[in-house]
Amino acid sequence: MTVESVARTPPIPATLGPGLTSAEVAQRVTENRTNRTEKVTSRSTWAIVKANVFTRFNGLLGALFVLVLATGSYKDGLFGIALIVNSVMGIAQEVSAKRKLDALAVLHAPTATVLRDGRTAVIDTADVVEGDLVYLRSGDQVPADGPLLASDNLEIDESNLTGESDAIPRGPGEPVSSGTAVVAGSGWFRADTVGAAATAQKLSAEARQFTRVYSEVQHSTNVLLRWLTWVVLVLAPLSFWTQWRAVRAAGSGGWRDIVLKGTTPLVGLVPEGLVVLTTLAFLLAAVQLTKQQALVQELPAVEGLARVDVICVDKTGTLTQGEIAFDRLTPLDGCDEGHARAVLGAMTHDPAANATAQAIAAAIPASGWEVRERIPFNSARKWSAALILGPPGDPCHPQDPCHPGESRDLPPPPSPQPPPIPPTPYALGAPDILLDQTKHKSLLHDVAARAAQGKRVVVLAQLPTFPDPDAPLPPVTPVALIELSEVIRPDAKATLAYFAAQGVAVKVISGDNPVTVTAVAKNVGLAVEQAVDARTLPEDLDELAQVVDNVTVFGRVTPAQKRGLVRALQQNGHTVAMTGDGVNDVLALKDADIGIAMGNGAQATKAVAQLVLLDSQFSHLPKVLSEGRRLIGNVERVASLFVAKNAMSATMLIATAILGVEFPFRPLHMTIVSTLTIGLPAAILALAANRRRYVPGFLSRVLALSLPAGLAAGLAAFAAFAFAHGTEAQVSTVALGTLLVVNFWLLGALARPYNWWKVLVVVGMVALAQLAFTVPPLRRFLDLDLPVTGFWLVALIGGLGAVIVELAYRISRRMHQPPDPEGHLHLHEFRVEYHDNIDTRQAEAEARALEKDRLGRGV
Repeated sequence: MTVESVARTPPIPATLGPGLTSAEVAQRVTENRTNRTEKVTSRSTWAIVKANVFTRFNGLLGALFVLVLATGSYKDGLFGIALIVNSVMGIAQEVSAKRKLDALAVLHAPTATVLRDGRTAVIDTADVVEGDLVYLRSGDQVPADGPLLASDNLEIDESNLTGESDAIPRGPGEPVSSGTAVVAGSGWFRADTVGAAATAQKLSAEARQFTRVYSEVQHSTNVLLRWLTWVVLVLAPLSFWTQWRAVRAAGSGGWRDIVLKGTTPLVGLVPEGLVVLTTLAFLLAAVQLTKQQALVQELPAVEGLARVDVICVDKTGTLTQGEIAFDRLTPLDGCDEGHARAVLGAMTHDPAANATAQAIAAAIPASGWEVRERIPFNSARKWSAALILGPPGDPCHPQDPCHPGESRDLPPPPSPQPPPIPPTPYALGAPDILLDQTKHKSLLHDVAARAAQGKRVVVLAQLPTFPDPDAPLPPVTPVALIELSEVIRPDAKATLAYFAAQGVAVKVISGDNPVTVTAVAKNVGLAVEQAVDARTLPEDLDELAQVVDNVTVFGRVTPAQKRGLVRALQQNGHTVAMTGDGVNDVLALKDADIGIAMGNGAQATKAVAQLVLLDSQFSHLPKVLSEGRRLIGNVERVASLFVAKNAMSATMLIATAILGVEFPFRPLHMTIVSTLTIGLPAAILALAANRRRYVPGFLSRVLALSLPAGLAAGLAAFAAFAFAHGTEAQVSTVALGTLLVVNFWLLGALARPYNWWKVLVVVGMVALAQLAFTVPPLRRFLDLDLPVTGFWLVALIGGLGAVIVELAYRISRRMHQPPDPEGHLHLHEFRVEYHDNIDTRQAEAEARALEKDRLGRGV
C-alpha cells in the first residue's frame, strides 16, 4: 500500500448519500452556479490596453502631436509615431506574458475532492458547484461556504477572516467559510455558497490584489510620475509664453514657429516609455522565472526577493527532500513489538494523517483494530491520540454443540471466554512533549542521541485516560520509539552557500526537535553554535526581537511562534522571505514580506504565497534572487535615463525663459535624442543581466545621478547654442551634437560593467547618430548642418559636460554603495560543490561579474 492510497482515500459516511448526479452538476454549470470567478492574478486584456494607452502623459503627447501636425511640419511629429509604436508593443508583450502566466496558474490550480454519483472525484476548485459534497482534510483550503455534514476532529484556521491564529474545532452543523484552511482532522461539508458570493471572493480585494506586495520600484516610479505631472503643468504655459515673446521679438516666424518651439521642451519633459518599460520588466521577469519552475503569483514579488536580507526556511521540504521514511521501531520496557505495530497500524491509517503518520502507515500494514475516538495531529500540540479497541475475543461461539472428537451424548464443557478488553488510549508524538523530563530522563537522553544523528524520533505512549486536546496530557507510559529518516536535498548546501555569500542570513525555523534540526543544519553547511528550543522564547515581540538576530536554528516552533519570529525580524528592519510547504507555515507566509511555497505543499500554503516553486526545488531561489536584482538594477538604469532627459528639458526651458530667446531645437531633434540615447538602448538594457546587490534607496539613487546629469546636459547644450555662430540650422546642430555627446556618456556610464553586447549597443547608437550628421539625405531631412568650427565647439563643451556626468556617476555610486563590503561575492569565497539545478560554471561567472562590478564602482 502506498502513502498516497493511505492518505487520500476518504471515508464516506452513510448519512451523506450519493451526492449530486451528473445531470444535476450539468444543470448547475448551465445556470452558472459554480465556483468559477474572474482571475485576479493578472490584469485583464482591456485593463492592459487602458494602462498602455489612456494615460495622462499619452494624452499630453497626443495633444502636442495634434498641434505639431496642425503646423504642417509632419516630420516634427515623428514622436507621435514612436508613441503609438511604444503603446502597441507594450500591449502585445504584456498580453503575451499574461497568457503564459495565466495558463501556468490554471495548470497548477488547487483541487477539491467531491462526492458525485456515489463516487469521489478530484476536480479543480473552480469546478465545484452549488450543492456539492466536498471532503476536507489537513492542508486543504476550504473552497466555498456551507455547513459541515460530518467531522472527524476537524480544526479550521480562520485567521484569514478573523485574524485569530488559534485553530477552531468544527463539528457537524457548524458553518465553514471559503478562504479558511484545515489544520487538523477531516470532514465533509455542503457547498451552499459558491463563486463571487462566497466569503473568500468578497474579501479578495484585500487578500489577493494584483500588486499587494510592496514594490519600491513601482512606488518610486509613481512618485516620479506625480512630480513630473506637476512640472509639466507648471512649465507648459511658460514654454509657449516664452516662445511667443521670443519669436515675436525676433520677427523670424509666425504661429507655426511658436508651436514648434514651444512644443519641443514639453516633449522632452514627458517620460513616455518609463511606465511601459517598468511594467514589461516585471512581466518578462515573471515569464523568465517560469523556465525555473517558479510561478509568480504577485509580480512585485520578483523585486521583493531581491530586497530580502533574511530568509526563513523549514527543515522538512526545504533542506530535506520533504519525504520521510520509516526506519525502525524500538519497543520499550519489555513491550511487545507486534503489539506496538498493531497499535500504529490502527492509528496511522487515517485519510487525514500527517506526513509522519503517512510514512509509518506505508511501512506498517493496517491491523484491523478499531479506533473508537481520535484526536488528529496538530502542529501546536505536536501529538495525536486514538482510543483503540484491541484484538477481538475467542471466535468460537459458546453455544457450539460439539467439537471434533467429543461425545455427542454429553454437552461439551464451556469454552473459557476472555474478559472484555476495554479500549485503550494511545498518543503518538514528540518525545520531549509526551515524556516527563524527570521520570524519563534516560529515555530522553537516548532520543537526543538518535536525533543528533539526524533522525526524526517520535514516541508511541499509552495513556491512563483519553485526553482533552485543550488540556495538559496525563502521565504517559512509553511503548516504543519510532525512528524516521530524512534525505537532505543535494542542492541545499550550495544554495545556502550562495545566500551566505550574498549577505542573506538564513534562519531555520522548524517544529522538530532542536537537536535533529541542528544536525541537519550542520550537514548543509550552516554554522550553528546552539539551537534554541522555541518553548523557551519570550512571548513579547520586543523581547523576541532582541533574541532572533543572534540565533540560526529554532526548534519546537509552533505556527504562532513562526509568525512571531517573522514579525520580530521585520521589527529589526529586515526584509524577510519565508519558505514553507505545510499548513503550519500559513501564518508566517502571510506575514513575511515574501512568502515562498513548495509546489508539493498544502493548498492553503500555496494560496497565500507570492511565489510557488512548482517542482519544490529549493535550488531555484538563487536564480529567482538574480532575476529580482536584474529587474531592480535595469529599471534603475532606465529611470535614470528618462529622468535625466526630463531634467535636461526643464533646464533648457528655464534658461530660454530667463534669457528670452528661442528654444534651440525642434520636436524632430528631440525625437533623435530620445530615440538614440534613451528609447532604443533603454529597451535593450532593461533585459540585461544585473547581479549587483540590492541597496535601499532606489529613488534617491536615480535622482542623485539623473538630476546633475540632466542639468549638465541642458547647460552644455545651451552653452553651445549661445557660443555657436552661423545659420539657425548650424546653431541648432551644434547644440544638438553637444547634447548627444553628454547623453551618450551617461548611457555609457549606466551600461557598466561592460561586456561585448553592451559595448555594441552604445557604439551602435553612436554610429546611428553619426549617420544622421554625415549622410546627406538624412542630414537634409533632419535639417542638420555642422560646420568645422562647430565640431570643435561640440567636442569642447560636450567633453566638459561628459566630465561632469562622470563625476556625478562616481559620486552617486560611492554615496550608495552597499554598507557591508564583506557582503560582496568574491570568486574565491564561492568554491562550493553544485548539484542538480545549480551550474558551477554559471555560479563562477556570476561571481566574476559581481567582482568586476565591485571594482568598477570603486568599492
